[in-house]
Amino acid sequence: MLNAHSHTQVKICGLTRAQDVQQAVGVGASYLGFIVEAPSKRRLSVAEAAKISALAKGQVPCVAVTVNPDDALLTQIIAKMAPDYIQCHGDESPARVTEISRKFKVKTIKAVGIASESDMKSAEEYVGACDFVLYDSKPPKGSDIQGGHGIAIDWNLIARAPRPKTFALAGGLNADNVSQAITQTQAPIVDVSSGVEASPGVKDASKIHAFMEAIRNG
Repeated sequence: MLNAHSHTQVKICGLTRAQDVQQAVGVGASYLGFIVEAPSKRRLSVAEAAKISALAKGQVPCVAVTVNPDDALLTQIIAKMAPDYIQCHGDESPARVTEISRKFKVKTIKAVGIASESDMKSAEEYVGACDFVLYDSKPPKGSDIQGGHGIAIDWNLIARAPRPKTFALAGGLNADNVSQAITQTQAPIVDVSSGVEASPGVKDASKIHAFMEAIRNG
């Protein structure tokens, strides 16, 4: 009998090593995220992202995670990496996200930091401008790194607010809390990075397995 979470999709983000890409493909991840030329301990050059994401080509959609990318960077990413999605994780406006999608003929994800009900309202502006919105935790004050901090969102904010049919939930998810997070928010997609790591950018195979099992076992 299928559990309530059996259809939940998983995005494993912040991948930096070939063996972790292969592991993520093997466990059935639905999306793979690579942080490209953006402030992060998991940062990759365009060439590095192109090389390791190629291992998943044709198997799992790959996401180039960017922060306020200009057209020159996007042109490089599209030419060398050919990702299935561009994730906008900075201050990009709905108009800019739409422009990226149209100009580069690529699917888009917009990450929005959530710490209040007004943030959920702001996130609504991106519905229709991107393929789906990613609700993430806001970075600690003073940090110029947008994601991967292991900080959870108050899931009640999401549970109470109107939500699009397709959205992703990130922010401090791990094997211990992901089932509760899905139950509370009804997230169809969950995004994990630090929750399956031994250290920043180095994934832990046992943690990835435990995360996937936690979802499958509901």
